[in-house]
Amino acid sequence: MSLEQLYQQIEHGENVEAPNGWLQGRTIFGGLVAGVLLHKATVTINDAQKKLLSCSITFVGPIEEKAFKLTAEILRQGKSVTTLEVRLWQDDAVQSILLASFGSQRESRIQVSQEPQVPNFPEIDQLNIVPKYLPFPECVKNFQLAWTEGQYPMSGSQEPDFLGMCHFDPELHPQRKMILPDVLTLMDVWPPGVLSMFRKPAPASTLTWQVTFLHPLESQLHDWFKYQVKTEFAEHGYATEHAFLWDQQNRLIAIARQTVTVFT
Repeated sequence: MSLEQLYQQIEHGENVEAPNGWLQGRTIFGGLVAGVLLHKATVTINDAQKKLLSCSITFVGPIEEKAFKLTAEILRQGKSVTTLEVRLWQDDAVQSILLASFGSQRESRIQVSQEPQVPNFPEIDQLNIVPKYLPFPECVKNFQLAWTEGQYPMSGSQEPDFLGMCHFDPELHPQRKMILPDVLTLMDVWPPGVLSMFRKPAPASTLTWQVTFLHPLESQLHDWFKYQVKTEFAEHGYATEHAFLWDQQNRLIAIARQTVTVFT
């Protein structure tokens, strides 16, 4: 099942068949879950004048590779901003929740541009793409990734964090115009920054993920994106980090903040 077919299911009802090939351990890949929730939110809003400002996802429990249900509720619909909640249900239990705010543009004299400077990345033809045979989760095979600075997960690094470039694998996903659910799915493929400090495989999972969107998305599905993650604090089994995603034109598309549970 392609992502487009998955989105079409969401547009036609509450019940959705889970696609194959997206497992991350015992659960469906969180990035795909976030994309599914966001697409349900977009379909529910159904207002081209209101753009996604930000969303927050809580991953309540593991989602099995089987049918699930999506429900949406508009919490408030104002002149400029609409806020809604989307829930993913499986086996009569809530397994993930998204809160999203959509807003229309307004006249304002306040204009500030203090975006972080995009780091130096190599040219695309110089990338060392991660081989498919490495023991990454099944879901990673849907993408092509290239670490450009920092270490792979479980490498025993003294420092966390890394830079990298990513896109959907053209052999598995046909070219088309990209939408914001695709961005969430792509951005979440990167592991938490602290995983490079692990000396051996151990569980780690996202607990909460907040994403703010800045510049409009003007990309195709096969376009490369640039990614940077920075860990601010890690102790007592939890880590807090933030990440940036730039498009091929070095426009900052999204900023994410994540709380990660660490079992090592």
